[in-house]
Amino acid sequence: PILAFYIVAAEEQGVSQDKLSGTIQNDILKEFMVRNTYIYPPTPSMKIIADIFEYTSKHIPKFNSISISGYHMQEAGATPVLEMAYTLADGLEYVRTGIKAGMKIDDFAPRLSFFWAIGMNHFMEIAKMRAARYIWANLLTQFNPQNQKSLALRTHSQTSGWSLTEQEPFNNITRTAIEALSSALGGTQSLHTNALDEAIALPTDYSAKIARNTQIILQQESGICDVVDPMGGSHLVESLTQQMIDEAMKFIDEVEKEGGMTKAIEAGIPKMRIEEAAAKKQAKIDSGEEFIIGVNSFKSTQKQMELEILDIDNSEVRRKQIERLQQIKTTRDAENVSEIIIKLKEAARTGNGNLLEICIEAARRRVTLGEMSDAMEESFGRYKANIRTIQGVYAMNASKNEYFEKAVALTQKFEDEEGRRPRIMVVKMGQDGHDRGAKVVATAFADMGFDVDVAPLFQTPEEVARQAVENDIHILGVSSLAAGHKTLVPQVVEELKKLGADDITIVVGGVIPQQDYDFLYQNGADHIFGPGTNLPKSACEILEKILD
Repeated sequence: PILAFYIVAAEEQGVSQDKLSGTIQNDILKEFMVRNTYIYPPTPSMKIIADIFEYTSKHIPKFNSISISGYHMQEAGATPVLEMAYTLADGLEYVRTGIKAGMKIDDFAPRLSFFWAIGMNHFMEIAKMRAARYIWANLLTQFNPQNQKSLALRTHSQTSGWSLTEQEPFNNITRTAIEALSSALGGTQSLHTNALDEAIALPTDYSAKIARNTQIILQQESGICDVVDPMGGSHLVESLTQQMIDEAMKFIDEVEKEGGMTKAIEAGIPKMRIEEAAAKKQAKIDSGEEFIIGVNSFKSTQKQMELEILDIDNSEVRRKQIERLQQIKTTRDAENVSEIIIKLKEAARTGNGNLLEICIEAARRRVTLGEMSDAMEESFGRYKANIRTIQGVYAMNASKNEYFEKAVALTQKFEDEEGRRPRIMVVKMGQDGHDRGAKVVATAFADMGFDVDVAPLFQTPEEVARQAVENDIHILGVSSLAAGHKTLVPQVVEELKKLGADDITIVVGGVIPQQDYDFLYQNGADHIFGPGTNLPKSACEILEKILD
């Protein structure tokens, strides 16, 4: 639907489809793996991908018909090798989907694009991008392309959001510059640099300009972009490249033996491997084995300078959008709308017709995004993931953490006094599917002796409160989309009060500016833990207050 709106918006400004360029990030496989903003089950979701390939190859030849994304995998905890292997395996699945739909490899492969995360392991990230190009070209030769462009791995890159810290945020400018340099040396085609304040709030215009200028300085002042493969021939980089090729192929072969990425995802293999890597990484940071300057190393004793932050009035944004939608619905032709929605439902049900083509016509008739999505959901159904958590991985890597054994002792003390273990429910409210933090917290707290429930994503405050009461929890650990906490936390506190459960301890985590802490405490939060929190230390703080 979004691509349909883009096409119709251009059309109404006099721009024909053959002149449009851009990229659609419709990589649904990574959604099932890590990002979690899926709606429909895997098979009909792949039908949508095939229809986009078909339509864009015929009518929008300059458009990149998919952005195959590893970025969200690394942000969810994947190592660079896992990110590369699973992204290329996803790409292979999309290629087979296009061919199965009756297209030739050269009809769509030249317009496939990729999207990497670039973290702080400088040489490893350069090697990853070099290795990925080599593997992709080799994987694509099996389809016998006649156009050399079908073998090219063209990629966008984005510096890591996860590597940014709330503590001493100006260090983030340096981190982003190093990551951007890795990306440029690795041969990216385009680049997104993150802003220094993104571990605190949504970026301001000022911080976004610094991020933008970081890449322009690299592009126009450094001379890096004048050289093809500037690191080629380096013994270290060449050795790392070969090492990554070898390791990535083991994971790709594992996926292939499972029957392809769709089958591997259904079996839960990539998701569990990524979550294990995330838990291991977090344990090493919390134990001080891996250094993060300003967080667990060279911590400042001075009071942190308060940054100017971007503050969003969520209620006002919502009110304006509802107003606009109501205006559209009262001025459009209701009969025309009903007719095209029925056609969309039928195409989704039968598999006959191109869904993007029908959505374009629906957009012309002012059918909304929600109405198009609901129409397809009626035919496809809604996918519900199995929530699984891992145990033991955090504990195995937390031996050097001074707070870990103390937290284990406190959970035992709680059990001795209360007759059962402390029970925490971890929930991510709102419309954000990034759940690395929630999953890592769940894993670590389980290894410290808590009973842990993980609520489904995209819950409303009412649903969260009801489940909290049904599960008879002691602690509710909540996180939300950046800038959503001021709306969602007071709502869930109010819902718990209605159910007579205001004795539940409320712990708030995630991207929250210090300026908002007092507001949250006044509205029911008992503890607030921002990015960079040492998890066993936070567990001790929570239990000590409950047991006091």
